[in-house]
Formats: sequence, C-alpha cells, structure tokens
Amino acid sequence: MKKFINTVDTILTESLDGFAAAHSDILVLGDEHKFVRRRELKPGKVALISGGGSGHEPLHGGLV
Repeated sequence: MKKFINTVDTILTESLDGFAAAHSDILVLGDEHKFVRRRELKPGKVALISGGGSGHEPLHGGLV
C-alpha cells in the first residue's frame, strides 16, 4: 500500500489539513481550503502563486 485515502470526496481537504498541521510553524491554510500561505508575510517581497493538478491531488504542494 502506498497511501491512505478515506474517501475521494475528502482527499483534498484532508491532504491540505495534514500539510498545514505538519508545517503550522511556517504556513497557514486559507479560507475554504483554497490556498496555503506563509504564516508571516514579508513586506516588500513578491508572492509566488502556483496552481496545478488538473483535478488531481495538489501538484505543487511541496513547493510552498
């Protein structure tokens, strides 16, 4: 077995919840599980916005 999935309906929210919980010292989960971002924003720095997956699991989850 290579991964655990409770249901296909909740895989995205559960994956993001786990990712945010594992790295809660440096990032936060956005409203309605739409994005993750740095916990502390750095004034004068540019934000990186990346999307992907095309209906699959978050493709760039480890990029943050």
